[in-house]
Amino acid sequence: MIAIIDYGMGNLHSVSKAVERLGYEARLTSSPDEIAAADGAILPGVGAFGDAMGNLRETGLLDAVLRYADSGKPLLGICLGMQLLFAESEEHGRHEGLGLLPGKVIRFRGPYKVPHMGWNRLSFRRPSPLLEGLDEGYVYFVHSYHAIPGRVDDLLATADYYQAVTAVVGRDNVYGMQFHPEKSGELGMRLLGNFLKLCGQAPQTAAIEAGNAQ
Repeated sequence: MIAIIDYGMGNLHSVSKAVERLGYEARLTSSPDEIAAADGAILPGVGAFGDAMGNLRETGLLDAVLRYADSGKPLLGICLGMQLLFAESEEHGRHEGLGLLPGKVIRFRGPYKVPHMGWNRLSFRRPSPLLEGLDEGYVYFVHSYHAIPGRVDDLLATADYYQAVTAVVGRDNVYGMQFHPEKSGELGMRLLGNFLKLCGQAPQTAAIEAGNAQ
């Protein structure tokens, strides 16, 4: 079972449906016990960093997510969920993050449109099971803040938006995607599929083919 962590932030159903299209059991949950028992966990998110961390604390899910990451089982942060993996953010003041990856989240600065919204091409930087068997291509972004990893080895892929923008990160069992894989066509679904393979569940072949055809 793949736990889609429900802490009151984000479009959880679109992520859940994408997981199901790939042939895996998805469960929207705010139960620490269900999260602990999951084969893999996904932390989605849309909204403000500080609000998200506040919700995690108030719901008792902050410790549940940290314990899950410490278990060694695969954890994926998507969009705001990826940003929460880092140590801190400057969004509307300074806020501490989960601290699973060193680095910080900062606002785009420059004479260009913010938020960064639309399709941008990924550039792969380092080998990873998350990128295995895939070619560089376009995925869909919507964000006003971007992550600056504290360790270059954690940066798996970037996209160009007037600068190299962190797009995919990973260290050990913790991964993150700044874009929305569930809204990013075939490449997004294949990236999500690679994460799900790490979770050890056996998908239904027909469902995978149907998901890749979207």
